[in-house]
Formats: sequence, C-alpha cells, structure tokens
Amino acid sequence: WSPFDVLADSVGTYGFPYFTVYRPDLLAVLEAAVREAAPGAIHLGRRAEGFDVLPEGRVRLRFADGSAAEGDALVGADGIHSVVRRGLWGEAAARFTGLLAWRGVIPMERLPARMNRAVGTNWIGPGRHVVHYPLRGGALMNFVGVVEGVDWQVESWTAQGTHAELHRDFAGWHDDVHAMIAAIDTPFRWAFLARDPLPVWGRGPVTLLGDACHPTLPFMAQGAVQAIEDGFILARALAQFEDTEQALRRYEDARRDRTARMV
Repeated sequence: WSPFDVLADSVGTYGFPYFTVYRPDLLAVLEAAVREAAPGAIHLGRRAEGFDVLPEGRVRLRFADGSAAEGDALVGADGIHSVVRRGLWGEAAARFTGLLAWRGVIPMERLPARMNRAVGTNWIGPGRHVVHYPLRGGALMNFVGVVEGVDWQVESWTAQGTHAELHRDFAGWHDDVHAMIAAIDTPFRWAFLARDPLPVWGRGPVTLLGDACHPTLPFMAQGAVQAIEDGFILARALAQFEDTEQALRRYEDARRDRTARMV
C-alpha cells in the first residue's frame, strides 16, 4: 500500500489498487452457469424450516409453506442463521464484538469526480474506520464504516439506520466521508457477532457450507471466498466417491482446518 495523503485530525487515507466484483454480479454469473448445466435446478420463493433424514438414507427438506423436497444429500449453505445447522447442532453461541458496520452502495455520479478512481481507500481514526472502493467498473462506490464500542446487536444485512446517525458516528471526519454518507440512499447497519467454527460440520447425508459452519468477520474479505472454495471441494468429493456420506465427510476433512484458521 502506498500512502497518497494524510489528512488533519489524525485521520489518514491510503490508496491501493483494488479490483472487486459486486456480489449481485457474481451471483448472476453463478446462476447463469447453473441454469445452463441443469435447467430447472434453481427454485426460489421458499423458506426452509427443518429437515428429516429418511430411513432409506435420503433427506427431506421441509419448507414454511408446507411443501418439501427430497434428495440424496442436504447441504446447508444458508448463512449465519442457518436452519440446517440448527437442526444438526442446535443454536450456535454468538459473541458480540462491540463492532458495528454501516453499509451503502452509491452511484458514482453523486460523488465528486476526483473520487472515481480504481483504488480502494481506508480512512482510519480513533475507534472508527471507513473503507470504500469502486464496483462495476466505477459505476458504483461501496461504502463500509466500522464503529467500535457500540451496543447495538442486530445481526442483519437489512437493518436500516438513518443518515443523521451515520453522520453523527463520523462527526469531525473529512468532508469526503460525509459526502459519501449523504449520497447513500439507505444506510444499513450490521452488528458483528463472532462464532467459533464448528469442529464437526455434518452428520449422515447432511452437511454445511460457508458461513453456516465457519462464519467469518469481514476484515479479510474471505466469507464469500471460503464458501466458493467449499463448493469446489464439495463438488470434487461428490464426483470422486460413489458413497454420498463418504464424499461429505471427505469434503469436511479437506476444508475444516483451513476455514478454522481463516476464522
């Protein structure tokens, strides 16, 4: 990283070359690949509420609308509030870290033209930091502001805050920070809760993937990365072993230590 500017009030900003993929764009690529490989494989508009392992070794996944789906295996890739994990191991103990993240995606044309650069920027100050970087080739700016020492523990990607609260959390910071805050349509806030990685992921024909079994905080930007790695190794194991349960256990053994180190 090369410092390009140091600002007043002990708040520094450092620029570094940054290339990132907007998550909706990544999901669109993955969705298109699945639909090409297996038309009809994706079904939307259901909410899982539990599962049952059937006597013949298959799995039935139950949905909130009373419907169900059956298969040879169940992979719970359903995130930090995983229904599948809860069915396997009960509720996961979570520890509040004292950290809150403010998030927003900003159309770049709302910001000063000088801010449209192909770098990620990290502003650092006492008990606070802001990271922002361009998305979609500079069409959007992603904003994340982390605040320490708060007591707001709602762990959700969709919990909304107000511009006034966000401005207040970064009172006295540089005008560029406040220009981004003002340009956000809806500021979302997200409490960081930490969980220990599971020592055992699955049982029988059921396993877990991604944040459902090794939820990560965002500071190394590894949550989606580790889930993609999980998916690759799971696919390889299922291709190599005819016995589904053996494949699931081999997948878990291959991934458990790496993901635990990342957490």
